[in-house]
Amino acid sequence: MEHVTDAPEAPARPAGPAAVNEYDAFAAGYAADTERNLLNAYLARPAITALAGDVAGRRILDAGCGSGPLSAALRDAGAAVVGIDASAAMLALARQRLGDDVPLSVADLNDPLPFEDGAFDDVVASLVLHYLEDWGPALAEIRRVLRPGGRLIASVNHPFVDYAIQDPRPDYFATTSYDATWTFDGTPYPLRFWRRPLQAMTAAFTAAGLRLSVISEPQPDPAARELFPEDFAVLSKKISFLCFVGEVP
Repeated sequence: MEHVTDAPEAPARPAGPAAVNEYDAFAAGYAADTERNLLNAYLARPAITALAGDVAGRRILDAGCGSGPLSAALRDAGAAVVGIDASAAMLALARQRLGDDVPLSVADLNDPLPFEDGAFDDVVASLVLHYLEDWGPALAEIRRVLRPGGRLIASVNHPFVDYAIQDPRPDYFATTSYDATWTFDGTPYPLRFWRRPLQAMTAAFTAAGLRLSVISEPQPDPAARELFPEDFAVLSKKISFLCFVGEVP
């Protein structure tokens, strides 16, 4: 599901594995925070929809759909959308938003996906892959459920940003984790991310049988200029996310 690294506090003390990334514990707070903020509503989601282009009539899997804002945008643009997320609480919020228009189910990208081969024209994964230590199994499953000519449209935390915020600096060429904390209603929640070098990212797409047609560093939606004038000016000059389009030959 969507998440940004600018919002949490600087890397925190390591949290126990059972405590991190449990979105059920803070689903409502997270969904409210990211609904209309600059990074999610005016950068991350528009970046995906812009790369997707005209989706009318396309069958799309929203992998890590969270509370459903991206699914809603794609549905409203004419796509037949299916949503999955590892958090049941997030999916409950998505159901409130989407009604019965979008089939939703609990699924983890670390596990086999509950869909037939070639079931989708596109898979979108907005700010999801950076939660995974190993992209291999997830990308292989995404490749399997895409039809020939289908696309994976994904965004992740920019590896240069993830590298820069860690102290001491890790080995850039290694795949390493770091922890951050997001606070809702005074309660801190630990999150764990995995960063890897750009070359490891591109190699993972290739190994999964996806041909990279786009690598982009998105800019915020100009509509945010009047809503967030100061933050917009700052964000427009910074790297934040990295987007990929991987196509099935």
